[in-house]
Amino acid sequence: MKRNTLLVLSITGVYSAILHTAAWSVNNFLMTGPKAYLTYSGSVAAGAHSGMEECKFQFGWERWNCPESALQLSTHNRLRSATRETSFVHAISSAGVMYTLTRNCSLGDFESCGCDDSRNGRVGGRGWVWGGCSDNVEFGEKVSKLFVDALETGHDTRALINLHNNEVGRLAVKDTMKRACKCHGVSGSCSIQTCWLQLAEFREVGNYLKIKYDQAHKLEMDKRRMRAGNSADSRGATAETFHHIHATELVFLEDSPDYCTRNASLGHHGTEGRECLQTGKNLSQWEKRSCRRLCTECGLRVEERRTEVVASCNCKFHWCCTVRCEQCRTLVAKHFCSRRDSAAPNHIRQRNRGHRR
Repeated sequence: MKRNTLLVLSITGVYSAILHTAAWSVNNFLMTGPKAYLTYSGSVAAGAHSGMEECKFQFGWERWNCPESALQLSTHNRLRSATRETSFVHAISSAGVMYTLTRNCSLGDFESCGCDDSRNGRVGGRGWVWGGCSDNVEFGEKVSKLFVDALETGHDTRALINLHNNEVGRLAVKDTMKRACKCHGVSGSCSIQTCWLQLAEFREVGNYLKIKYDQAHKLEMDKRRMRAGNSADSRGATAETFHHIHATELVFLEDSPDYCTRNASLGHHGTEGRECLQTGKNLSQWEKRSCRRLCTECGLRVEERRTEVVASCNCKFHWCCTVRCEQCRTLVAKHFCSRRDSAAPNHIRQRNRGHRR
């Protein structure tokens, strides 16, 4: 037992150094995982990291931008929040771990795992049959559950919400899978196709879960029965509430705090100092409105700063075989949220609280 523990700690140290931006989550995934599954710890670490990176991408221009403390604060014993944002964190982290385990299984990284050929030979539809090498999501789901769900040791309503949202993330990986096919037939006639299931790009999983975040359902619980803890009355109230919730629907319990304002105890940094976008190519409407959302509506002003950017330019190929470039310097205008002058009137502070980002 002692030897296993040391091995877990050793692996944890290595991956924490590599994936320092997700150190807390990686440590906890690895430390709580069953010792028999140490062979999967590298994939679990990478999956936790990819989940948090996708979270940062999806919320990059919103008031809550998936800070490093997000997963920690959603599971810590004293700071176990159950907001709309933590529901997304649980789902995307769980999805990231399952996705990476599944992908690495298909790549042959694990001796005990390979393609899912359980459907092979069956007729899938008109003109096609199952075959080939489908990604083994059942394997990824199983191991992901053992690692990720082990983080949740409580038995109250918040614990059940976290476990539910973990499952939503795993279902998202399955629901976004694509069918790939290969044609067979005389002279390329494609009279019959062999098809298999493969993982979508993880960005598609993130986009899918972001929609689920926007549509997340707030649970209305009987607070008196909730305060009963792990009693039969509390479990009954929870069971009644979850009875009407779909398996693919994210749920939360508490309204989101005001993310405009810094709150160190909750790990919220506020929007002061954040960059926003006003100009640029191919910006979405959501990105174009980021200065209003992050700055103006939070009582801050938009400050333009000119930054010198150095980039390679005028590159030429020289025989043989090098590419030589010049270093060009350009001034780029960037925009940031800054505190208004103290004389500014208070009526401009229009904070849209909670989900209205």
